Amino acid sequence: MQWVWRQIRESLEQQRRVALISIIKVDGSAPREAGARMVVLQDAGFFGTIGGGRLEYEALAMAQAALAAEKPAASLRVWPLGPNLGQCCGGSVTTLIEVFDVGDLAEVSQFAAAEAAGPFAVLGRMTEQGKVERKIFEQGAQRAPLGDGAVKGQFIEWFGELPRTVLLFGAGHVGRALVLALSQLPFSVRWIDSRAGQFPQHVPANVVTVRSDEPEREIDAAPFGAFVLIMTHSHPLDHSIAASALRRDDLGFVGLIGSATKRARFASQARQLGLSEERIARLVCPIGLSDIRDKQPSVIAAGVAAQLLIARERAKPSTSSR
Repeated sequence: MQWVWRQIRESLEQQRRVALISIIKVDGSAPREAGARMVVLQDAGFFGTIGGGRLEYEALAMAQAALAAEKPAASLRVWPLGPNLGQCCGGSVTTLIEVFDVGDLAEVSQFAAAEAAGPFAVLGRMTEQGKVERKIFEQGAQRAPLGDGAVKGQFIEWFGELPRTVLLFGAGHVGRALVLALSQLPFSVRWIDSRAGQFPQHVPANVVTVRSDEPEREIDAAPFGAFVLIMTHSHPLDHSIAASALRRDDLGFVGLIGSATKRARFASQARQLGLSEERIARLVCPIGLSDIRDKQPSVIAAGVAAQLLIARERAKPSTSSR
């Protein structure tokens, strides 16, 4: 879950109690990584997943029992993922199940504010009263969730994630479909078009629309590592934006909609502009997954969204437990 504490806060504003299931340690193979979480409601609703299957079913039952208890206490449990659980992963996971009530709103709101500001780490420990005491000790770069499980009753958790910025140039059919495809994914979309009246009245929460007479200037202001997707109404404008993007060497992805012929034409023009072969080679065109040949906008968008997720995964720094 990307917004754990915000979801807990919003749920507490509607219901008296909310449970949180967290995977705080993984050994060997498991359906989800440490840091996977579920927010569980009293009405049996929930948000997020810890991997499905019997593990999730049993953990949900424990969370519902905790929600119904008169004095719920947090619990740590190690789950071997073998035949007894009906899962054949072969590893084990340690879960933490805890309950929040309206008396915890101040603390929950503090963590929700920290989450909105970016990734942060907390040191957690179990208290004698059956609660989890957390203290923020680092706010900054994203790292892998770490923990020493139930041995000492202490663990490190990471919350929050900075979504990757996507600059999407063009509000045509594919641009509109792509905005919808990215709406539930970990991207922050800056949707740019030079034409008035091209954007729909309502856009997803992770999208900001920008009408600009000089869309190429958006490239100069793009943050480090941003992904760029170019699909405007004009081939010359496409080429101009792509050339501006390739002049930067710190963008994570530069994609241009079109055919191999369009790419060859762009490459020829780019050489005349003085762009090196190394920079030209960074251009992805055509965009999307090559095995998908359907040209419907929604299908193209699905392939491009998958391509961006792959690029995002490859851009992550390698991490290891400590």
